[in-house]
Amino acid sequence: MLIRGGCHCGNLTFTLDWAPEPTIIPARACTCTFCLKHGGVWTSCRTGSLRVEVRNPERVSRYAFGTETADFHVCAACGVVPLVTSRIDGRVYAVVNVNAFENVDSALLQRTAASFDAEDEATRLSRRQRNWIADVHFTPELQHD
Repeated sequence: MLIRGGCHCGNLTFTLDWAPEPTIIPARACTCTFCLKHGGVWTSCRTGSLRVEVRNPERVSRYAFGTETADFHVCAACGVVPLVTSRIDGRVYAVVNVNAFENVDSALLQRTAASFDAEDEATRLSRRQRNWIADVHFTPELQHD
């Protein structure tokens, strides 16, 4: 299933190739203050691939807080946060915001609350490596420090 999404103005868009075809899409509503204030409800398909297109890279801001091991990609033009990336052992992993989806039947979304406050950094990075999208490509390629 090809899932398209992005920010409100179209500066930061993505296509997630969800394979195999999902019967449900887990949608984790993070309870951290950033996600609560920005409507962050995240999903990932470990076996999928993510293509991110950026029209104007200068209008994409990255925000990291807490352990500073994840970058929230914020469109500086419209303020939407369609994805988060984390560089682990030289590889970029990602999750996408289901609120940024454009072509998905909401009946597929299985929403649950998620709190990661109790995780230490090693546990958090290990979880991301196991569960986040591991095939991530940006056009144009953005630097991930």
